[in-house]
Amino acid sequence: MNLSRFRTGRLAVCATVVVAAACAAWTADAVSSSAASAGCSVDYTVSSQWSGGFTASVAITNLGSTVNSWALTWNFTAGQQVTQGWNATYSQSGTQVSAVSESYNGDLGPGGSTTIGFNGSWNNSANPAPASFALNGVTCTGGTTSSPTPTPTPTPTPTPTPTGSLPSSFTWTSSGVVISPHSDSHNIIAVKDPSVVNYNGEWYVAASTVSSSGAYGMEFLSFSNWSQAASAVPVYADQTAIGGGYKTAPQLFYVAPQKLWYVIYQMGSNIGYSTNPNVDNPSGWSATQTFYSGMPSIISQNIGSGYWVDSWVICDSANCYLFSMDDNGHLYRSQTSLSSFPNGMSQPVIAASNSTPSNFFEADNVYKVAGQNEYLLIVEAINSAGHRYFTSYTSNAINGSWTPLANTQGNPFIAASNVTFGSGAAWTQDFSSGEMIRSGYDQTLTISPCNIQYLFQGDAPGSYSNYNAIPWRIGLVTQANSTC
Repeated sequence: MNLSRFRTGRLAVCATVVVAAACAAWTADAVSSSAASAGCSVDYTVSSQWSGGFTASVAITNLGSTVNSWALTWNFTAGQQVTQGWNATYSQSGTQVSAVSESYNGDLGPGGSTTIGFNGSWNNSANPAPASFALNGVTCTGGTTSSPTPTPTPTPTPTPTPTGSLPSSFTWTSSGVVISPHSDSHNIIAVKDPSVVNYNGEWYVAASTVSSSGAYGMEFLSFSNWSQAASAVPVYADQTAIGGGYKTAPQLFYVAPQKLWYVIYQMGSNIGYSTNPNVDNPSGWSATQTFYSGMPSIISQNIGSGYWVDSWVICDSANCYLFSMDDNGHLYRSQTSLSSFPNGMSQPVIAASNSTPSNFFEADNVYKVAGQNEYLLIVEAINSAGHRYFTSYTSNAINGSWTPLANTQGNPFIAASNVTFGSGAAWTQDFSSGEMIRSGYDQTLTISPCNIQYLFQGDAPGSYSNYNAIPWRIGLVTQANSTC
């Protein structure tokens, strides 16, 4: 949660005819001061394709003189439409598509190159590559190469074979601090709200940052094992197309049918997301797009003096669900079809609530329990001493009702009262916003009920002038009473 002002980013895709016309006018302005390139080459690749949709990347090489901004244009001949893009601002009118450079990739010297990408729709009968491209109105004389359209072969998350179930009470052991603020010019005093996946043997963490001025942002880390986490050098969101401003509390996951990584995050008055075809390239995140046109009315009507925080996506075989909370006792849920995600998100409904906000506060996680017809909801609460702890609930459906599991101060999911520290004194009494270690990394967010681990934010015991001054660090708890 942040108490600072909120800002939102502009959308990167122009989808309707009216908006496309406006973007086309902006495109002309954007390139008018830049001389047309004398030549270019393009490598167009369809990296994944599924029923009704596909993902493509476009590598552009400038073969002419230096340009300070550019517009790449092409024609689709089989009714394809761009639905979402990154590393460029897209517009489409009929068959013609225009992709205009962003501020960070507009400069292309002789031989310089950049790569853009997009998600598109197709009619399931043909998806041919464009026959030619033009850069600033000049046909790419260096030629166009295209990779064959792949046969859809989504790789599912490996299914674990657990032999246990979730207990009705939990005990844990905690590590020491595993991730702290990196010492650099960003002047970070807190790292918090971690989201984590393990992919191809590498750990990837997206986390919130708080600077000495109280400004919120995000960082991306990767490392091979947890002993390397403390020394991992972050890439900050303001070093990517995501940019600066209030964007925080990330969730990281992979949408397998699209073969595309997503990071979603709170923005105060909206929920944002960015995409990346390669999670191992932290600089490859796209510019911010949003799920809603603005704060939904049900949020503004129920938020009271709280804040709209902690977005969370989980999908089943048919739909994707977007959860969020308001620091005022309400859990919200929206949904869209898996085939449409991230587009078409419905207006939220209240999925669960508590008349005492401190008992049902923020930091919502929802997971599929492997081997069980069960979903697990984790929610952060505040105890009578003012310390943060986690509560838990279960349901047999993502959009079902939630039954308490371990959800009281006397029987918490994770709290100071049921956590021991392997060595040394307890470094925190607060267990706050974090992420379960998943069995896989895709949109189903599957966890094993065996030997659960949870990455959390904790703080050194003490008193602080305000929430934004708390020096949060990241630790890892491991379940000590597994039923497996």
